[in-house]
Amino acid sequence: MTITARAPSTTVSSADPDRGHARAAGIFYLVTFAASFPALFLIGPVLHDHNYILGAGQDSRVLFGCLLDFVNALAGIGSAVALFPVMKRYKESLALGFVTSRTIEAAVIMIGVVSLVAVVNLRQDLAGTADPTALGIVGQALVEVRNWSFLFGAGTMPAISAILLGTLMYRSRRVPRFMPIMGLVGAPLLLTANILTVLGHNEQLSVGSAVATLPVALWELSIGLYMTFKGLKPAELNR
Repeated sequence: MTITARAPSTTVSSADPDRGHARAAGIFYLVTFAASFPALFLIGPVLHDHNYILGAGQDSRVLFGCLLDFVNALAGIGSAVALFPVMKRYKESLALGFVTSRTIEAAVIMIGVVSLVAVVNLRQDLAGTADPTALGIVGQALVEVRNWSFLFGAGTMPAISAILLGTLMYRSRRVPRFMPIMGLVGAPLLLTANILTVLGHNEQLSVGSAVATLPVALWELSIGLYMTFKGLKPAELNR
């Protein structure tokens, strides 16, 4: 009787080892969108009312908006940390720069958050007891700190991040090529608009600024959606 031995299994797992990193990064990117836009709406009263610190205020609304900005800052760091193990294979210095840029962005955003929380606390503690003129000046100064921190943090650092991550993604070819191109084209536009704002030739909330921001925003949204639902293209296809 002939006994045939079973051949050893040659099945190779087709699971993408980078799938978890990509999905985590994509989710973090989507969280930044889900948190930042509602936050901008919620903190509107303190940004647009120069006498907010002297009036009745909508403190709960503003504080919730600050909390969302805090979540936005942490999610920005999370997106970079999640992608670092993958992107460092293509250029570690650029990958490290990307993590650093997202960290700086988060830190500057937090300066704005602290400024608005300070406005709320001063309104609660000193409104009606302190010199209204002095308190009003302090409140306006803190709001200006938040406005400038928004320009340099959430406004400028995403352009730097787009250059770094866009270059890595373009080299790796692990996402459709049009995505990093959007970031690489949009980054100089956004940087130019922000430089003009600093020099006084552009308004931070203007049509020109919105147009300059759109390509980078679409770049971040597109890679967030792509990595969340599709991951990254297998590395072996790019050799």
